Amino acid sequence: MITRSLLPAARRDPRLQPWTTLPTGGALSSAACVICGWRGSRFEGFAHCESARCPSCGSIARDRFLYHCFVQRVPWRPGLAVLETSPRLGEDYRDVMASRMAYRASDFDQAGHRTGLAIDLQHIDLPDGSLDVILTPHVLEHIPDTARTLAELHRVLRPGGTALVQVPLLQPATAAPVEPEYHEDRTLVHWRFGVDLTERMRRAGFGTSMLVTDDLARRVARGDDSWDDVSPEFDAGGLVQAMHRRDLVVVASDRVARRMGFEPSYMFVTWECRKP
Repeated sequence: MITRSLLPAARRDPRLQPWTTLPTGGALSSAACVICGWRGSRFEGFAHCESARCPSCGSIARDRFLYHCFVQRVPWRPGLAVLETSPRLGEDYRDVMASRMAYRASDFDQAGHRTGLAIDLQHIDLPDGSLDVILTPHVLEHIPDTARTLAELHRVLRPGGTALVQVPLLQPATAAPVEPEYHEDRTLVHWRFGVDLTERMRRAGFGTSMLVTDDLARRVARGDDSWDDVSPEFDAGGLVQAMHRRDLVVVASDRVARRMGFEPSYMFVTWECRKP
C-alpha cells in the first residue's frame, strides 16, 4: 500500500512544497523509496532496473528513477495536467498521484494495465496542448510507428510541457528484433531502441536530453565501460561509446543512486522531451 508520505506536503504543512524527493542529509538508511517514502536496510532482489523492489509499494528501480526524474525536472503546481501511459504500479499509486495533481492513466488494450483511459499513442484522443506532462515508461518499443507517436506526444503537450520517456536501452543503435520478442505482459516488441532515439525526438520538435546518474555521465566523459559485471542483455560498452556527454543531464548523485537503487548506472536513462 502507498503510504501517506506520497500525499501532498502542502496538506500536512502549508509552508512546505509538495514537490520534493527524499532528504539526502543527516542520518540515512541504506535504502529509501522516493515513491512511497519507505526506508530500510535494502530493497528486495538485486541491483537491476527490473529488480530492487520496494517492500512497501512494490516499485522496482526503474519506477523510482522515472518518478525521481519527474520531481527533479518538473516544477510542481496545483492542477498540473499529467498523463501516465501503462503505469506499472496499481490503484493505490494512481489514487495518490491523482490527489496531488490532475493525473490520469491510460493503457491501449487494458490487458496488462487496467486504467481509466484506453489511448493509442499513435492517435491520441486528446485536444492539442492539453497536457503539461506525459510519463511513458516502457511503451514506445511496443508501438509500430515511432515518428507518428512522437508527433502525437508533441501535439498534446502545451508549450513548455515535458514528456519523460523510458524504453529498455539495451544497445547503441535502434533496430527491429531479429525474432519475435515479447515482454512479461505478452506485448509484442516492435523496436529495440538505441541512443539514436535522441535525434529522432529532436526531429519531432522536442528539446531532448538524456537524464542519467552521475556515474554514467562520468563514464561517458572518460569513455569508461569497465563495469565488473554486465547483465548479458545490455551492451553497456556500446552504450557508453554511443553517448555524448553534451546530451546528458545528471539527476542523481552517487549517494542518491546507491540509496534509491539506481545501479548499475548503464540501466538508468530517461529521455526528457520538452516542447518549446
